[in-house]
Amino acid sequence: MTELRSELIAKRYRAERRFRFYGATALAVTAAFLAVLLVSIVWQGLPAFLEKKIQLEVTVDPAAVDAANPVAGDYDKLLREGLRTLFPEASSRVLRKALNGLISTGGSDDLRSRVVADPSLIGKTLTVPALLSDDADLYLKGQQTGVTRAPGASAIQIAPLEGEEGFLITGDTPEKSPEALPGQLVQAGAVNLRITAAKPGYVTAEALTPMEPAMQQLAAGQWQLVTLSVPEQDRRISDVQALWLEKLKAEGRVETGFNWRFFTAGDSREAELAGVRGALVGSLLTVAVALAFALPLGVAAAIYLEQFAPKNRFTDLIEVNINNLAAVPSIIFGLLGLAVFLNFFGLPRSAPLVGGLVLALLVLPTIIIASRAALKAVPQSITEAALGVGASKQQAVFQHVLPLALPGIMTGTILGLARAFGETAPLLMIGMVAFIADIPSGFTSAATALPVQVFLWSDLPEAAFKSKTAAAIIVLLVVLFALNAAAIYLRKRFERRW
Repeated sequence: MTELRSELIAKRYRAERRFRFYGATALAVTAAFLAVLLVSIVWQGLPAFLEKKIQLEVTVDPAAVDAANPVAGDYDKLLREGLRTLFPEASSRVLRKALNGLISTGGSDDLRSRVVADPSLIGKTLTVPALLSDDADLYLKGQQTGVTRAPGASAIQIAPLEGEEGFLITGDTPEKSPEALPGQLVQAGAVNLRITAAKPGYVTAEALTPMEPAMQQLAAGQWQLVTLSVPEQDRRISDVQALWLEKLKAEGRVETGFNWRFFTAGDSREAELAGVRGALVGSLLTVAVALAFALPLGVAAAIYLEQFAPKNRFTDLIEVNINNLAAVPSIIFGLLGLAVFLNFFGLPRSAPLVGGLVLALLVLPTIIIASRAALKAVPQSITEAALGVGASKQQAVFQHVLPLALPGIMTGTILGLARAFGETAPLLMIGMVAFIADIPSGFTSAATALPVQVFLWSDLPEAAFKSKTAAAIIVLLVVLFALNAAAIYLRKRFERRW
């Protein structure tokens, strides 16, 4: 009997150890998946918080900028002219278009602001930073293609091919000829060549920019061999643009800075100009409306149901429906908002007011349930003591029970609003999916929300918007973590144990 008992005890201990192991394994797997998710989002989103600019010498021509109205000046033209002075070989229309494509359409904003603030700069030559386009920015961040640079180890001679277009590259002797493969690029100042064929002792190449037909000699160290891992047809930046960016980088004209524009600008069709301020303001306005409607209604309903309502079939039906509404898919509330607030009441489409009303309906059941649980957690003796000293039922509830339940109510409210802040489906149904470039100025202005902005950017084909999408998700997660941290703080700060 003793041996049997010992065996049963050992079996229970083994089962307990297995249960602990399974629990620890499940927790570790969950933590690993969460870590992979967060690391992946952060890794993809970090490049969006940085931006690349190039330093250009620009002459503020009075013919392009009128001193009487400097805001209307053609600053884009000034930047293009400043860039062309660095690359005189871009003489054809196609090359000029490719060169201009390195600068963003909003690259002249800094120059415009500077001249508008000080019109005395008109007629002077300035060194200004010009924002790069999204494709050039991604190239310099290493997200378009891998780049390998090898300085020329020997002297080479470049001569035009006889009887056909192209150039012949040879070394001092065959064994010193450059080790090159088709597709590799040769760069030296205004010389921009692409290797077309490699033969023993020499290679042939095509010119990416116009070159003098005469023979050119380049000493060791005066040229470099550039290898791009992704073929030209599979990336958005051409070989000649890559060589121009390499030259700008070698000259120290490329600078990296924090992308404040991402937090101060609204949405844009150009990835390098797009920001989250409009969506963030829209989300805050929407959640403010939801809070203004859901909190007083939810708390009032919870107080009535928990403290004053009679216990009968009607109140039981109400409680069952509240619990069911808490589990209804969010898109149903979007359909309700579309039918009631837009079609019936005629409220403005895509407005934070409508979005807030929809989200208020979404979180109202959650607030009611959390508030009732907080009120129920207050010991009944508090109410009985208040009634015993002559307080009315209303005084006992509002002056004694409600203050003690307030931390739990606020915790449930903040968690409900955190859910509302991350909702997308109901806002899509009421039109907040529209492209809104302006920052919303009020509750009835056209706006979008941060989760909807993430949805919109994720569907765009430009590669730069992938990084913007991840960065917007990071901002959204930070706000949600802040709301959850506030809920935890309130619970710990004001929690009472009875």
